[in-house]
Amino acid sequence: MNYLFVVAHPDDEVLGAGATISKLIRTGHKVAVAIMSGHAAARKNLSATLVDDEASAMSILGVDKVYHADFPNIKMNTVAHLDLVQYIEKCIEDWRADAIFTHHPSDTNIDHYETSRAAQAACRLFQRKEGIPPLKEFVYMEVPSSTEWSLDSSANRFSPNLFVEVGEAGVDTKIKALSAYQGVMRPYPHPRSVEALKGLAAYRGVEAGCDYAEAFECVFRSV
Repeated sequence: MNYLFVVAHPDDEVLGAGATISKLIRTGHKVAVAIMSGHAAARKNLSATLVDDEASAMSILGVDKVYHADFPNIKMNTVAHLDLVQYIEKCIEDWRADAIFTHHPSDTNIDHYETSRAAQAACRLFQRKEGIPPLKEFVYMEVPSSTEWSLDSSANRFSPNLFVEVGEAGVDTKIKALSAYQGVMRPYPHPRSVEALKGLAAYRGVEAGCDYAEAFECVFRSV
């Protein structure tokens, strides 16, 4: 299968699914990452080394195809929705994507929210353009330090129903890849600390009865 991970920022792909991406590639699947805001204007601690950091993180995970857009960071709500949708559609078509993983729509981060909305619209590309097969799977990720901050109690918060067993080695790969992004990791008890990431993976594994896991919310899946 060809998997497309559509994320707002560099590092979101690792936070949301780093261990799963590594596992998919190791088991023979193809993975591409589409980054909607490829710069870090509002993240000055990352901007100087971001290009090299991203390349290192992708190499650790095994990803060799990355799409880069240049939508404004933490201002994606100022961009026409259609522009976001059409960019993701181009990625779907070029990658011949079978499945999309993206942000949960109740994430507090505005770029995550807009990316999710655009990915939802783009998943219908097969109905609008001949020769595009329908997606087999559409999945939401949880991104620590964002998804848990779902303060709008009227929204449908992240509710995992898909668990990917990754083992402790998978979590270690995720942490190594995230550590490649300078300035992202934080000391415990921050959600982007080593202890928190391992603890979350252990808890998600306990929920599913497996050895460490990343959790997702599967919107649809055809088999």
